[in-house]
Amino acid sequence: MNKTTRVPVLDPEGKPLMPTTPARARKWMASGKAIGKRNKLGVFYVQLTQKPSGYETQPIVAGTDRGKAFTGIAFQTKLASITIFHLVLPGFYKSKKKKLDRQSIIGKMDKRAELRRTRRGQRINRSKPFKERNHRQKRFANRRGNKVPPSIKANRQMELRVLAFMAKLLPITEIRDESCGGNSKFNGQGISPVTVGQEWFRAQASKIAPITEVDSMDTGKYRERLGLVKDCKDKSKQTPETHANDAIAIAAQSFIEYKAFRTANTHGREWIGECKVTPAPFIVLTRPKLFRRKLYQENYSKGGILKRFGGTITPFKFRSGDYVEASQKGGVIRGWIGGFTNTTKTKNVSIYDHNWSRLGQFNPKNVRLLQRSSKLCVSR
Repeated sequence: MNKTTRVPVLDPEGKPLMPTTPARARKWMASGKAIGKRNKLGVFYVQLTQKPSGYETQPIVAGTDRGKAFTGIAFQTKLASITIFHLVLPGFYKSKKKKLDRQSIIGKMDKRAELRRTRRGQRINRSKPFKERNHRQKRFANRRGNKVPPSIKANRQMELRVLAFMAKLLPITEIRDESCGGNSKFNGQGISPVTVGQEWFRAQASKIAPITEVDSMDTGKYRERLGLVKDCKDKSKQTPETHANDAIAIAAQSFIEYKAFRTANTHGREWIGECKVTPAPFIVLTRPKLFRRKLYQENYSKGGILKRFGGTITPFKFRSGDYVEASQKGGVIRGWIGGFTNTTKTKNVSIYDHNWSRLGQFNPKNVRLLQRSSKLCVSR
């Protein structure tokens, strides 16, 4: 078996078929039998221009290895790995800062609560007796539902978005989701928010393909069986060894099993089945760290002026989050629009990489639009 990567294939109506090899995909495109395309996740695929020879498919399993700040997702068949992802989750950005990262969902919610408390305090007329002041009304019992916290919901929505996009390219037969634990019902403390998010994720993902829960204690032995390496020292590294390899091991459990046996003379366990890990595209996904539009910043600038803050609109033809190409003396760089300056003396746009580190500021005349914002930053 040739250990090469696989390319997703669609029929002329957009129905996903079994992936093919890159060599065959190149022959199809050269002869006009297929057209090469790329989706919003950066995955390359081909769409046939004529009716395929058959619609038979083999099992394709998606595995998810969920962490607090990062998630690995892999798509695996019995004989090949198709695509693996490393997701930088927006709910909680892992940082060395002691305070919350204001660009994460947790940081944004914390800042919003702080500003709301400030506005409430400004409405109170402290010259009146306490009972006559303008306080807010008493809360009613509105916190008895199974609401998912915003940070956890944003993380699960990012994972669901990857599965939904890939389901349009691959005939996914099963989603294997690793159990994250956190169920503390037995001690009378209820279920943790992480478990609530996990159950919500599975309810939504079950609309894409059947869900199978996988015990996290079994992932290690399947990873060792496949010869994959695990990096436990720094989970923030954007490499397959941090989360993607575990996702492959989780998906592979659909094809291999460590099964018990017993004979007349002995007993034990043995590996049954076959699953091959092959080279596959490794894609890192992040979200652009943008702020919602505010009327102004919290602090006054010099001269008592309140500057505008947040939003995605620029006075130029670009929007924040657009994927662009900028020319400079050293060559050409590509990145995402993250801000602008528009004064009488200076007019430029700021371009960031997928980790949202600024690459530089450029004249809009030297910037070319490549793709409108999809609220994702893709690094292949």
